[in-house]
Amino acid sequence: MSATRKAYRSALLHSIADPADVGVENSFEYFEDGLLVVDQGKITAIGHAAELLPTLPADIEVVQYQNALITPGFIDTHIHFPQTGMIGSYGEQLLDWLNTYTFPCEKQFADKAHADKVAKIFVEELLRNGTTTALVFGSVHPESVNAFFEEAERLDLRMIAGKVMMDRNAPDYLTDTAESGYAESKALIERWHGKGRLHYAVTPRFAPTSTPEQLQLAGQLLGEHEGLYMHTHLSENLKEIEWVKSLFPEQNGYLDVYDHFKLLGERSVFAHGVHLCDAECQRLAETGSAVAFCPTSNLFLGSGLFNLPQAEQFKVKVGLGTDVGAGTSFSLLNTLNEAYKVMQLQGARLHPFKSLYLATLGGARALSLDDRIGSLKAGNDADFVVLDYKATPLLDYRLQQSNSIEETLFVLTTLGDDRTISQTFAAGVCVHQRG
Repeated sequence: MSATRKAYRSALLHSIADPADVGVENSFEYFEDGLLVVDQGKITAIGHAAELLPTLPADIEVVQYQNALITPGFIDTHIHFPQTGMIGSYGEQLLDWLNTYTFPCEKQFADKAHADKVAKIFVEELLRNGTTTALVFGSVHPESVNAFFEEAERLDLRMIAGKVMMDRNAPDYLTDTAESGYAESKALIERWHGKGRLHYAVTPRFAPTSTPEQLQLAGQLLGEHEGLYMHTHLSENLKEIEWVKSLFPEQNGYLDVYDHFKLLGERSVFAHGVHLCDAECQRLAETGSAVAFCPTSNLFLGSGLFNLPQAEQFKVKVGLGTDVGAGTSFSLLNTLNEAYKVMQLQGARLHPFKSLYLATLGGARALSLDDRIGSLKAGNDADFVVLDYKATPLLDYRLQQSNSIEETLFVLTTLGDDRTISQTFAAGVCVHQRG
């Protein structure tokens, strides 16, 4: 029997295009009785079991799942690793919340032993919730990034992370300088970027906490190394936007600050984007930049409602972010539940197949990784999850009433959570199995 080749028989579902571009019916592939063939960490075939089974070598192991659905691994395009310990903190809006909860929590990551402990908890939570790739904020301390990447490397995960750059408007214990932020980021890039399935993101926290000198050096870093990401926040809160205007009066708005310092590009991801004008959406689309839609944190902090139809109109790349710890769950299923409500509050609909797209292929496109992850097409990394239709008594009973895969998918995104994830696979290896 081949040690690296296996086939997985189950219902299979994946996005193949954005429903906004091709229509719902042309945006997915579904195999009620499907087969996924994996070899050496890659998907080598997908299709109907009846067609593929006769073509398999006699010695290949076929793993069969009953009452289950296999989808691509979920992709979280915005999350804060150091905020794991403060998730669910009560009663503030963004700027007060940062000072009251976030900064004191992040202070602890100067201690590598603490960072190592939280990294294990954080990665375990991602995998327990079916997330196989995430774009991750560290803290200002290089220790945080080293701890996270060490744990991700151990499990051969495709992950992206970076050290926060923050040289003003934050406590002294949590700031770097323009020069030290550049030097520490560069050292981390040289150690981790492109190692295994790891990627580095240049990570200024947001415009108010970086001087023009630091933002200029962040842009310089992007030009010095191939394939880097840029990860920051944009237009999350109205008070924040006014603050940016006062700090950068010479620039024409929040996005223009980042544009001025050459921080827009096809691997730039801006979290939130709740309060964008049409001109900003147009500029994001022109530069290939992406926005992370973070519904749970935007609702939790009272920031506002992300305008997905506006982003679709201008063809801005959009992924889904949990934004832990302002977000209240690591589960992208739970996050999609909140995203549906955000759309309802605006008089719009979030179709189940658009939800699937945002959590998988849309996230991969936002990260310019759709040639490797985000769907189950042959040649992609074998990052996938097994969803259990009988994970809870209520889910089991409700799905017995389902008349279509569309209805089943919607129920999974409204009733599903970490218990729904039976197994999570990364590069063809099971990295989480529900107890």
